[in-house]
Amino acid sequence: MKSILFFAVGFFLFTSCSEKEKKHEKFTEETSSLYHGDLKPFYHGVASGDPLQDRVILWTRVTPEDSSATVNVTWEISTSPNFSSIVKSDSVSTSASRDFTVKVDVTELSPSTKYFYRFTALGQISETGETKTLPQKPDSLKLAVVSCANWEWGFFNPYEKISLRPDVDVVVHLGDFIYEYGIGKYGDTTIGRFNIPKHEIISLKDYRLRYSQYRLDKGLHDISMKHPMIAIWDDHEIANNSYAGGAQNHQPNEGDYEKRKAAARKAYYEWIPIRESENHYRTFSFGKLADMIMLDERLAGRQKQVDSIRDPSFQNENRTMLGKEQFEWFESQLKNSQATWKIIGNQVIFSDMNTQPLYSQMPTNFDSLDGYPAEKRKLKNFILQNKIKDLIFITGDAHSSWAIEVPIDTKKNYSPFAIELVTTSVSSANGNEKYPDETVKAKEAEMIKVNPHLKYLNNRDHGYLLLTLTQQKAKAEWWFVNTVRLPETGEFMGKSIEVRKGSVKFNP
Repeated sequence: MKSILFFAVGFFLFTSCSEKEKKHEKFTEETSSLYHGDLKPFYHGVASGDPLQDRVILWTRVTPEDSSATVNVTWEISTSPNFSSIVKSDSVSTSASRDFTVKVDVTELSPSTKYFYRFTALGQISETGETKTLPQKPDSLKLAVVSCANWEWGFFNPYEKISLRPDVDVVVHLGDFIYEYGIGKYGDTTIGRFNIPKHEIISLKDYRLRYSQYRLDKGLHDISMKHPMIAIWDDHEIANNSYAGGAQNHQPNEGDYEKRKAAARKAYYEWIPIRESENHYRTFSFGKLADMIMLDERLAGRQKQVDSIRDPSFQNENRTMLGKEQFEWFESQLKNSQATWKIIGNQVIFSDMNTQPLYSQMPTNFDSLDGYPAEKRKLKNFILQNKIKDLIFITGDAHSSWAIEVPIDTKKNYSPFAIELVTTSVSSANGNEKYPDETVKAKEAEMIKVNPHLKYLNNRDHGYLLLTLTQQKAKAEWWFVNTVRLPETGEFMGKSIEVRKGSVKFNP
């Protein structure tokens, strides 16, 4: 009897200890070596996004000691940097189910107003973030346009430079916020930056870790704290050259693509200050000055890319990048816009383009809208038939800077009907990561020669596009950093170009 009693007591103690251990599991993360201790537990900073005239998303991530904890977080928003008067405040909770991220959609705010915000959790106060609501009747608007930040290719210095510009109203991120590759697969690890995790990201845990790593870069930390962001995903938030049903960089041995896509979407919504909805495409109104229409050219309806103009499906009238529902929505947004400028947030180049001087084996970029010619024709015809004016495509993905007078047809009718402005990469490789500057410059000149509608091309420098709008004109400035191989650097303006209202020709 005594031995049975001893066993029962021992079993009770063992199970009780086991349950206690399960309840208090220490939170560990591979990115902890990048933490800045002074910011605990808000190592990943604060951010804001999806601003409207009366609301904005506030974001942070709390890193707890206990992985099983539910963390209560208080947030405050004020018009004064010292929070002497609180406009709104409340509390929310987060846990491992959201990777300890916090998102709050703060409503009932005033338009065209600068706000300060902060979070409190685990006895600590976060840094103070700054954000703005959209204006109702703006005289001008300044957008900082970015895309393609790759950890291993370099430091996110362009983000840092934008954070120092107090006149920026909104940062527009056109995709490739992260990259999915494993260590050394696409990058320059000689500068000492290595992807976490070390393998290609596939699972929810993987994607979360990669976002955690990227948000620990100083440039991304600072730009997020200083300006609201309007973001859209491109392919590398999932895998290279992704489409609705697959991706070039997803292989059968990597599991079910739908599960991978769902994991990527969940992590994106957790780590980006954006409203979560079934449809990623949406419109932002800047009064009578501008409407910004953000497209989803990856997951909403894109069919698989072809790899040759000889593919029987290349000219198929039903092949689509946007999908029927988004295409019709896009048409209605264009037709019903009452704003002077219609700005299209675009992941891949819209304009017809002969890319052979840059890519000798690829005169047509099948991942861009050139790979979906029937849908592009339909969209062009709609724009022309409805006489939609003052249309500007802002585009990422190309890792280079372009200014294009968008032609009706490069073979028969070069008459432009819109403008396209392409921002370079934040750090992802462009031409001179592989070739000397003089070789790249020669290729740039050849590109302009064979594409007369291409008025500016820089395939050498990393940076961002600054787009300033007034009722009379749109001004584009391409700003470049001296290097992304070091965490501190200077910047310079590479090109400034303008277009007047009612025109589709650049004024140098």
